[in-house]
Amino acid sequence: MMDALNAGLALLILALAIWTVVARDTFGATVGFVAYGLLLTLVWMQLHGIDVALTEAAIGGGLTGVLLIRAASRLRKTEAVARAERPGVTTRLAAALAAVCVTAVLGAAVLALPDPAPTLAPETAANIAATGVGNPITAVLLAFRATDTLLEAIVLLFALIGVWSLAPDHAWGGRPGPLQHADPDGILAYLARVLAPIGIIVGAYIFWIGADLPGGKFQGATILAAMWLLAAMAGLADAPPISRPWLRIALVAGPVVFIAVGAAGAAIAGAFLAYPDGLAKPLIVVIELALLPSLALTLALIMAGAPERAAK
Repeated sequence: MMDALNAGLALLILALAIWTVVARDTFGATVGFVAYGLLLTLVWMQLHGIDVALTEAAIGGGLTGVLLIRAASRLRKTEAVARAERPGVTTRLAAALAAVCVTAVLGAAVLALPDPAPTLAPETAANIAATGVGNPITAVLLAFRATDTLLEAIVLLFALIGVWSLAPDHAWGGRPGPLQHADPDGILAYLARVLAPIGIIVGAYIFWIGADLPGGKFQGATILAAMWLLAAMAGLADAPPISRPWLRIALVAGPVVFIAVGAAGAAIAGAFLAYPDGLAKPLIVVIELALLPSLALTLALIMAGAPERAAK
């Protein structure tokens, strides 16, 4: 029975992937992408990758889906013209041939892997206890590949700067996105008042248990950002002006603390982002605690968009 369900899930994911690629309507393709991300969450659950499933649901299906929906709404005016332009037969055949060749190369590369495939899993398992962290995903992300995690946080900051760069000159330094006007007694405002406190508690809990159980800073920060966005959509909160010093300090505080811990490791333990004996878990918690507000603000402000209004 479970094999049949897994096979059906795989076929549905494949069908959604094809639909997302070939759909001519931008909004329809975006909906297909969001559904694709949510189904991938189920796949990761089946593979017992709870941390990856949480990340896929929060960022892959949630955050990215909302960004694409906003982009699709902005493309509505030009989409009719784009749909009227159909590529020629030669272009479509060339694209299909390129896709088949890339698929064939990837398949050949996977099949050519030695059996057993090379892996660092035994070395990781033998040394993971030294981190003192019960969640192996967190231990790997902040101990064995901490540099990648640091760069991911920095890339998000560059993404936010890229979004801000789209602001018109007269709005630079102002508030991102339009001011939302909603009925203060409507259902959206009611949901924001009820769900936001619950979401904040859930986000903080998922962050805090991340050292020993599935969860962590990225998942918790995404939930916190979503709660702020819900309050903003309901007209209960407004985005701060991007020129505020406290906002910019909060945005860079997480990566700065991360780099500072890495530099201390270079001075004390002999390597960048190396942890002294017995201090690995406390330092990992410090890094995650510093990254949580920075990531939450970064994700929320990316969703809010470029500045469109003056600071006052």
